[in-house]
Amino acid sequence: MAGKIIEADRLTYTIAGAEAVSHLTFSVNAGDYVGIVGPNGSGKTTLMKLLLGLLEPGSGTVAIFGINPLNFKEWHKIGYIPQKLISGTAGFPATVKEIVEMGLLAGKKTPKRITAEDGKKVQEVLQTLNIFDLRKKLIGDLSGGQQQRVFLARALVNSPDLIILDEPTAAVDASTSEKFMLLVSELCREKHVTVMHVTHDIANIGKYANKLLYIDKKLVFYGTFGDFCLSPEAAIYFGKYAQHIICHRHDQDSGLPKGPENND
Repeated sequence: MAGKIIEADRLTYTIAGAEAVSHLTFSVNAGDYVGIVGPNGSGKTTLMKLLLGLLEPGSGTVAIFGINPLNFKEWHKIGYIPQKLISGTAGFPATVKEIVEMGLLAGKKTPKRITAEDGKKVQEVLQTLNIFDLRKKLIGDLSGGQQQRVFLARALVNSPDLIILDEPTAAVDASTSEKFMLLVSELCREKHVTVMHVTHDIANIGKYANKLLYIDKKLVFYGTFGDFCLSPEAAIYFGKYAQHIICHRHDQDSGLPKGPENND
């Protein structure tokens, strides 16, 4: 899918008289992988709720696929992966296959039922993510990394144009987190899926995403990691040393920026 997937113009939302996000202006192109970063209380969750139509802006505008989220109906175009995995609930009464099928049912009109064609889609996405052998296992019995893949399968089974990740690696170890983020970035490139990834891991998101959206209620930086690397404003805000570690666009031996082909 070509064109703009998300457009925000001076987007503002106020809670109890204080601005949770203030005058955010940015746009996301089809196929972008955007890392959304900011300190606690910076408005990341509020922004996600505004994108999903769960909140109405106080002022400014936001559109997904050219439509106000409050009026958006084609939610099958969007896959969502939450922060909270199913933990401490061994024996949770739903299998991997059933969890993934829920992703298909969400986009169906009544009567909601799984068809033979749906079964093929579920099998395909489970095989793609190498979890087909887990299809009959209960979701609550899986490890954090396995659960991540199941929720990613549920998000992908409708072949969405946009995936929203709300800190999906917060509850897993660093190795599992990196494997998951690598998998998402590969899917983004191969399937041309647009990704919005809320994360606290600013040190590593530059390995996988092609753009950084850093907010602290207001927009601090938005652009490619190549732009971030060269941004005087980013150098002032983060410090030049930290800025160049975050960008992940440097030759490991020379410390010099890589060529422009790697800066987008």
